[in-house]
Amino acid sequence: MQQADDTATGANASPAAYPALTPFERARHRLAPTPAAERAWRWVAPTLVALLAGILRLFNLGTPRTLVFDETYYVKDAWTLLQLGYEGSWPDDADAAFVAGDVSGFLPDAGFVVHPPLGKWLIALGLGGIGPDSGWGWRIAVALAGTASVVVLMLITRRLTGSTVWACVAGGLLAIDGLGIVLSRVALLDGLLALFVLLGALFVLIDRQGLDDRVGAAIADGSRWGPVWPWRPWLLAAGVALGAATAIKWSGLYALAALGIYLVVTDALARRRAGVRFWAQDAALRQGPVTFLSLVPIAVVTYVASWTGWLATSGGYDRGSDANPLVALWTYHQAMYRFHVGLTTEHSYASPAWQWPLLLRPTSMFWNKTDQGVDGCDMAGGCVQAISSIPNPLIWYAGVAAVVYLAVRFAWPGSGRVRDAGAAFVLTGIAATYVPWLLFPERTVFQFYTVVIVPFTILALVLALRRFAADRDADAVRRTSRQGVVVVLLAVAVLLSAFWYPVWTAMEVPYEFWRLHNWLVSWI
Repeated sequence: MQQADDTATGANASPAAYPALTPFERARHRLAPTPAAERAWRWVAPTLVALLAGILRLFNLGTPRTLVFDETYYVKDAWTLLQLGYEGSWPDDADAAFVAGDVSGFLPDAGFVVHPPLGKWLIALGLGGIGPDSGWGWRIAVALAGTASVVVLMLITRRLTGSTVWACVAGGLLAIDGLGIVLSRVALLDGLLALFVLLGALFVLIDRQGLDDRVGAAIADGSRWGPVWPWRPWLLAAGVALGAATAIKWSGLYALAALGIYLVVTDALARRRAGVRFWAQDAALRQGPVTFLSLVPIAVVTYVASWTGWLATSGGYDRGSDANPLVALWTYHQAMYRFHVGLTTEHSYASPAWQWPLLLRPTSMFWNKTDQGVDGCDMAGGCVQAISSIPNPLIWYAGVAAVVYLAVRFAWPGSGRVRDAGAAFVLTGIAATYVPWLLFPERTVFQFYTVVIVPFTILALVLALRRFAADRDADAVRRTSRQGVVVVLLAVAVLLSAFWYPVWTAMEVPYEFWRLHNWLVSWI
């Protein structure tokens, strides 16, 4: 793990070294002059970022007081899970009654749902704790999950960079990003999926870094084989997290597969560095199966456990298709699979995965126009409430550029350079959360699915900015200029988020103000 950032910014520099430091580095030295202050900084700064994330996600969470976009499915499914143990069906006109507080209108028949139940069980916790008669009850689970995602991203970044500063930059960017905010304020499954994918990635990273420290000490140079470690508790934790991700949406399975491959490859490289002669065979054929057994079976158990309500009752969809409940569950999964592979229904806000990096078609989840509003909004053109699941444009496009930069640099590191292990981890996350969607160009998918990708694009951006701002080959003047560019970029990102926040959160704004946000015709 690299510790250079905190040191390079001047935290441990002596006053005599000041002439070689930039103004930003000297300020860093003055703000953290003692080890005690440094320890306090490591706790206080991330806490403030987490509080910011929570405020932006919880403020006026009950607005709009209507079922937004696919909340019509997930919120009502969550309520019937509480009542029946499985997802029940509803009449077509049930939304108005549900919003008005009449939540008893579900039908005795089971509903055919195409996503596993864990995400809806989590939404149900909010419904059970706060009640179904408020948007707070519908959305509190996803709001807390979105806030937790910011914390987990900071933990990952701290491990990758060794820097609290850059960890807070990463967490702060996710805290203010529009897609992260919207998917934390609308009761869909994708924000919950993002949290558990991040947790799985964090646990894999902890396991990987701990094992790297052990490999070199346990292997003598020139050994034919290395040791096999069967007990890796962080891998068990990763298996639970990634099994839970899959139990929210099946796309969590891609993360499980990609991180499993990452573990085998990085283990092979660690054995090669330690001098193991048959390092590839050792990692794939000896440690690999043990790693699989640490990661995958617990993920399967977690996934199946999420279906406990369906298994323990008799009324769920396809529950009676076989006397053996596990066979009946398999029959149901076949029906779910057929639905997903055949989903090509036209939708005005559908956006194939190849469009996602270009941000061509964000999803409008809610839009309401009135001729007269409140608080001085009753002007010419009327007022608008909108929820657009568009990320902060600067964070998104800069993040995509950073991913390309890291990929190119990783593929061609240059003479004498070692491939960046942090970049490998980030690119694995990108591959797991984006590349599989390219394999289904005809399927109906949406830009907001990228909420799972955003944390990894932000990680890529942070790694690229860190390298740009702390170039060891640059003199203090050049480093000052580069660090100034980074500060300006972050400041502009904050301003853009302030500009966009009203149309991420259904605040009532003048119609013309809303129009200012339609930078592309396809954003309407």
